[in-house]
Amino acid sequence: MTLVDQITKLWSDFLAFLSKLIIPDWPGLIALLPVFVLIGIVGPLLTIALLAWLGYGITKPRTKVTYDDDTRVAPRDHLGRPIVPAGEPYCPLDGLIYRSGTQRCDVDKTPLLLRCPKCDVVRQAGIDTCPQCGLTLKLQNRAMIVASDGPPPGGAAVA
Repeated sequence: MTLVDQITKLWSDFLAFLSKLIIPDWPGLIALLPVFVLIGIVGPLLTIALLAWLGYGITKPRTKVTYDDDTRVAPRDHLGRPIVPAGEPYCPLDGLIYRSGTQRCDVDKTPLLLRCPKCDVVRQAGIDTCPQCGLTLKLQNRAMIVASDGPPPGGAAVA
């Protein structure tokens, strides 16, 4: 083989290679179209959706944790009587509301009272079960109360 034949063969191989790049195999590319759609359209959409979901998960509003005070003063009605919440021990003489699980007043050592949340019967805080309706309250100390700083999500329909 002469030098001219080798150069001619090299040139024809180069042109054959370029023809594969310039003139593509259309049936092969059409067969790869679902892969191109998946990579070019569905992939970025899924990535954006995942990033939005993660962004919301990081920046969503969280509930605030507040610590319950040991003793607080009960609010008073227009007649000056203490307004006590149901299910929390209170002292009717001093108008103080205590933590759940407390049974005696810190001021005068009298037994605390508890209003049943179900039937509103008042009993001593040391009695676990309501004699009227049978509701059992577990008197345990709860030092931490999780309270949100706003209305529940979903608006008035959820509340």
